[in-house]
Amino acid sequence: MASQREIQRTYDFMDRVIRLSLGECPDITCALYDGDSSLTLEQAQRAKHAYVLKALNLRPGMRMLDIGSGWGPMLRAARDAGIHSVGITLSPRQAAACRRQGIEAYVKDWKTLSPGELGAFDAVVSIGAFEHFCSPGELMRGEQDAIYRHFFGLCRSLLPARGRLYLQTMVWGRNAVPYEAISLKAPKDSDEYLLALLEKLYPGSWLPDGADQIVRDAEGFQPVSANSGRQDYIVTMNEWGRRNMRRRALRNPALLLRLSTRYAVSRDFRYQVESLARACNRTCFEREIMDHQRMVFERTEDAAESSAGR
Repeated sequence: MASQREIQRTYDFMDRVIRLSLGECPDITCALYDGDSSLTLEQAQRAKHAYVLKALNLRPGMRMLDIGSGWGPMLRAARDAGIHSVGITLSPRQAAACRRQGIEAYVKDWKTLSPGELGAFDAVVSIGAFEHFCSPGELMRGEQDAIYRHFFGLCRSLLPARGRLYLQTMVWGRNAVPYEAISLKAPKDSDEYLLALLEKLYPGSWLPDGADQIVRDAEGFQPVSANSGRQDYIVTMNEWGRRNMRRRALRNPALLLRLSTRYAVSRDFRYQVESLARACNRTCFEREIMDHQRMVFERTEDAAESSAGR
């Protein structure tokens, strides 16, 4: 998966810009419009949080773990609903932002998390993190399915029988490009070039093939529901564009100096800026190179649990 260093390169450098643009608890994942174009971005994000809490059957007093919790928007929504929420992230700045809001968050890697380390949970959520769990190198070594099975095995160890997992992730769409074809030497408007820019923005990350692969690797879980959020993500990204994050960064002299210095010395950073300026993510959704899935799973009972229940 993307290493802690790669996650820090991706999200820590965006920390100030994003918080200046979207607030101290920014949500940079797909909102839920569900066909209602009258919703504001904030309303659509709240609709997503409510959808998740309902899908997980969570009630006040229960415990929820957020794997890849970002700046804590889902944790805050759960806390405000009376749920004890705990988050883990690989980004120290994201964890610090959560703690400033009184949200419990830790810098931890789910791959090395012990089942009892943070206690048991009634539900697990992972929004916008699953796409970072497999790297291109791991893909080429044939390890992708094993990584996903490991993730579901951890979630199973944390949940009671019939406990639920909500997973929201980008996946490859019907016009996906083979990894070997992705190149910065490709024509500038080609799918191959856009994906090469995204690889610079999100190093160490490779998407699942689609919902079928995720369901296949969800050992010990029964799928409850799944739906595509591709159109909602396009609307979400359009709304982010209207916030004009670059303009807000330019109004902060210290941040502008820091970003300008980095831009001058780092070719990779220039590619990252180009990826954001060209809205490569949105274009990939529009071209159906990428899709998006909202998925709910329920932990199945094993034989011992079933016998104990009887």
